[in-house]
Amino acid sequence: MKNKLNYILLILTLNFSCVGNKSTEGETNKLELEATSRTDTLKFTSGIRSIFQDSKGNYWFGSVREGVALYNGTSFTYFSTNEGLRDNQIVSIQEDKNGIIWFESQNGVSSYDGKFIQDETRGITENYKVEWMKSDNDLWFGAGIKEGVYRFDGHKLSYLAFPNPKTINPNNLYGVTSFSKGKNNMIWFGTYAGVFGYNGKEFRIINDETLGLDIEVEPLHIRSILEDSKGRLWIGNNGIGVLLKEGDSIINFSDKKKLIHPTSGRKGDKSLPGTLEHVFTIAEDSNGNIWFGDRDAGIWKYDGVKMTNYTKKDGLVNDNALSIFEDDKGELWFGMEDGKVYKLYGKTFERQF
Repeated sequence: MKNKLNYILLILTLNFSCVGNKSTEGETNKLELEATSRTDTLKFTSGIRSIFQDSKGNYWFGSVREGVALYNGTSFTYFSTNEGLRDNQIVSIQEDKNGIIWFESQNGVSSYDGKFIQDETRGITENYKVEWMKSDNDLWFGAGIKEGVYRFDGHKLSYLAFPNPKTINPNNLYGVTSFSKGKNNMIWFGTYAGVFGYNGKEFRIINDETLGLDIEVEPLHIRSILEDSKGRLWIGNNGIGVLLKEGDSIINFSDKKKLIHPTSGRKGDKSLPGTLEHVFTIAEDSNGNIWFGDRDAGIWKYDGVKMTNYTKKDGLVNDNALSIFEDDKGELWFGMEDGKVYKLYGKTFERQF
């Protein structure tokens, strides 16, 4: 009887041991599955056109050809035309007062409420009679190659046409490439062919004609624009470098700093190292430094006196920055043409994704 009892106890012990092992094995497999399914690096291979941090601290990365990625600090979630975006090239990313995320593409505007992506430009026509106006809560978006913008006033999205833009250079359209909010209620729209500034009442126009430029020699081809904290307007071009507007004076900043090579064609041809001729993004950090991303010559920093050039020697693998963004911690992010993302630590760049 005693031996039988010992036998039963042995069987029970073995059974409990097996159950415990199976449970542990199942939990381990589950943990391994979660770990391997976690996306801990950005999968984009096309350029990072836009970077944004929302009110929840999440980061958004807009690509040139692959849509947008949401990074929550641990993993990535991807959105493309398959999920409802108007286009896979994301030019800018913004957030409205209700926490809705808005995406500007070359083919229209989409929004994301945390659950669904909405096509916001479907059904909107180019109504040239819509009156221009603005408020502090407006969101503004380019309208692709259309010579106007989309304005979201907090309730609805409307198309606004630029006021009778005069075609000066038939190779350049007044399609928006960038925009910047400024002082005195001003918002600036950079277009390929010129700049429109609007303060709610009237427009200020800067183009080849107002600047007296010879379109055969050095035409405007604007790719980036920024009004900084001092009220200076920086205008980045693809060819003639950076123009700087201070008050009523406009100079060629790249020329002044001797950053246009003597042999430059001042158009779309490839530039030599150490130049600032093809400027696709401009940003200001919290210390007042102005940052430029040059298509051919790396990243430039202007501290008010000195220009500093960062290239592959400083940790970059690719010299072409398409986007520059400062987050709420004062850290600078750089989105590159090859889909990589860097942060600046002191004087060196470290790849994040």
